[in-house]
Amino acid sequence: MDFSGKIGLVTGGGAGIGLAVAEGFIKRGGKVAIVDNAPSVVETAQKLGNGTVGIVADVSRSEDVQAYVKATLDAFGRIDCFANSAGIEGKIAPTAEYDEAMWDRIIAVNLTGTFLGLRHVLPVMIKQGAGSVVNLSSSAGVIGTPRMPAYTASKHGVIGLTKTAAGEVGRQGIRINAVCPGPTDTRMLRSIETMINPNDPDAVRGAYQAAIPTGRYSTPEEIANVVLFLLSDLASSVTAAHYIVDGGRTQIGAAVTTVK
Repeated sequence: MDFSGKIGLVTGGGAGIGLAVAEGFIKRGGKVAIVDNAPSVVETAQKLGNGTVGIVADVSRSEDVQAYVKATLDAFGRIDCFANSAGIEGKIAPTAEYDEAMWDRIIAVNLTGTFLGLRHVLPVMIKQGAGSVVNLSSSAGVIGTPRMPAYTASKHGVIGLTKTAAGEVGRQGIRINAVCPGPTDTRMLRSIETMINPNDPDAVRGAYQAAIPTGRYSTPEEIANVVLFLLSDLASSVTAAHYIVDGGRTQIGAAVTTVK
């Protein structure tokens, strides 16, 4: 994968999978702008070096999204690759008891934020006549996830949005795909483990890993490698697809658990 001369834009780039994508993009010759709602993203960008730009933004606000697109264009003049990866997990509770304000916030960040990224980056790519986008969904985007109704709905929506947008811009030189990570060793998963069992999150970690055929969580870098492949010219005929990256958990994890 060679991103020499390419400009990348990564939302959720301050930590976790987004940061791993940014690091991998730079390692392979590209320049990148990273977006996050945490002010520390500016310092993170400075540490990455290579002219990386850090932009503070709330991806659920159209004006913020327009601002991060403009800031990227002001810095680099174009956007070749867009990792649309910002997301939040929210709280865990049954659908019948789920807080409506929490629902609204999760949908706003995970689904509306993904839409707004497409809404304001795609016109840039259409004008260029080229571009590649990867939206971050989740294994929760292809299966039901009890007690995470908003997160699950938002990630199912990301896959539908990916397919719709890809069908609209394929003939304009733009590819759009989705990556669906399973349990990944990030802050988000630590949060979920603690919400499930505040007294013994390690027990949740052990149970989760026991249900994964590989016997472990994925690393952010492993997810980033798939994102980077799809962003790269190596995936030049891949669009409207979603790739599950979860150590086999979604497809055969239940069977492994049953046998065990």
